[in-house]
Amino acid sequence: MSSPPICLGDTVLLADVGNTRIKLAVLVDHGVMDPEQPTLHPTQLTHRLPTVGRRHDLTSHGFRHDQLEKWLKSVAPGAAVVIVASVHDAAAAKLEACLAELSVTSHRPLRQRRIGHADLPLLIRLESPHRVGIDRLAAAAAAGILKTPGRSAIIVDCGTAATVDMVSADGEFLGGAILPGPSLMARALAEGTSKLPEVLALEQSAPPPMPGRSTHEAIAAGIGFGIQGAIARLVAEARTTLGGDADVILTGGWRGAVRAVLPGALDMPDLVLMGVALAAERACAR
Repeated sequence: MSSPPICLGDTVLLADVGNTRIKLAVLVDHGVMDPEQPTLHPTQLTHRLPTVGRRHDLTSHGFRHDQLEKWLKSVAPGAAVVIVASVHDAAAAKLEACLAELSVTSHRPLRQRRIGHADLPLLIRLESPHRVGIDRLAAAAAAGILKTPGRSAIIVDCGTAATVDMVSADGEFLGGAILPGPSLMARALAEGTSKLPEVLALEQSAPPPMPGRSTHEAIAAGIGFGIQGAIARLVAEARTTLGGDADVILTGGWRGAVRAVLPGALDMPDLVLMGVALAAERACAR
């Protein structure tokens, strides 16, 4: 896809296309970046984290054209550029096709730009950065600015798949761990057994007390306490690896289910979108 130029006068819309949801937002303000200095990682950034607003969610599977059109009319009545970060190719392709159609039918330019790892202000200490999910990298770029100067950061992203990633004190992405989120765990139990039901809505609450007094409660307890234990252990391992104090940053739709085991964690529900906004601002400086 072509990469249209972005300027400070553009209305910039952001799209984080995940496995379950498409998170949309507006870049509310642009920071100030020095176009003469190439930005490699967050320690070189000279502006604060950008602000995003007017959030709206679509389902990645089967969202309707009119849902997108209604949101666009409310936030960008004129021309706009849409910055897309995606880990779901089919959903991103549908989104981009809808945007292209709306650009014609509404008689206003809706330019698009899908970002990759090279668009982010982040130094990636991995052999194949292009194979890392752009959502993880966008979150890491934003975390590199949010974290306390001189400290490392641990990012816990509670999505369809959960990730626990590390950013060094120098703002470098070091990698991390990936595990299934509660909905995938519940689906695996239901599909991998003959009689266990699929337990829904586990992502919105803490696990029930032990012991579970029904099959539903037993599954909810197993998944709920299991995910809490896994996340807590991974964060502890990350702290050990980093060898010092680290800021823990929590994001994602079911983060409330693990907040109790991460005391002091910074709650940042739009962390990935903030990282996508950084890519947009970096494009403005070029």
